[in-house]
Amino acid sequence: MRRAIAAMAHALYPARCMVCETYTDASGGLCPSCWQDTHFISGSTCTTCSAPLVGEVTGAQCDTCLSFPPPWQRGIAVLEYEGAGRRIVLALKRHDRLDLAPAMATWLHRAAAPVLPQTDLITPVPLHPARLARRKFNQSAELAKPLAELAGIEYTPDLLARTRRTESQQGKDRVERQQNLKAAIAPTPRHRATIAGKRVLIIDDVLTTGATLTACTEACFAAGARNVSICVLARVEHRRETSIFAVTNVKD
Repeated sequence: MRRAIAAMAHALYPARCMVCETYTDASGGLCPSCWQDTHFISGSTCTTCSAPLVGEVTGAQCDTCLSFPPPWQRGIAVLEYEGAGRRIVLALKRHDRLDLAPAMATWLHRAAAPVLPQTDLITPVPLHPARLARRKFNQSAELAKPLAELAGIEYTPDLLARTRRTESQQGKDRVERQQNLKAAIAPTPRHRATIAGKRVLIIDDVLTTGATLTACTEACFAAGARNVSICVLARVEHRRETSIFAVTNVKD
């Protein structure tokens, strides 16, 4: 019966590519053209920022993270923020394509497999209430919730909170992003005891400079988290000379 209903639904509403709307065989998929233009991260990568590494190595970090280690223990990204990967992220974030979130969560679930067995709590990067009211949804939460359901791990959407309203990070350099987020994220008071001693996985849509995820990670450690890892849908590629985390001895 369920198969018959599914077949009827597919006939009435054929599946389309999640990027370009071309008809596809299954919902939540990509057409051949967009698949080729979507750069999934694979092979040898840095354990804390998912940057590509040369050679067949495991458990290693890139030069940047060795010199200026981010505060989280493990960092995982699914896509490079370019080509169709960029359009996928923007479809969710700016075009209200919440229907894409479950498929994206399956990608996150697959990529985060190494850290999920060592995770007690999953939480999204928080939005300020004013921004949430304007946008109507938190794209990071839309990814984190189905991921937690797939993994069977406790989901706490309000583990962290924005304590003050900040300007958009778009267009800011590393130093400006770090200053913009100073004292802007903290544990929700009623969840301080929840965080203590726990292994937390923070979910976001994009890793750019690492400023927001650094602020979230430090907030978790301030509340006594045992360790913190991050998982993002996409990461922005940086040239080596433009370090993701290094700003003259200041973590960004």
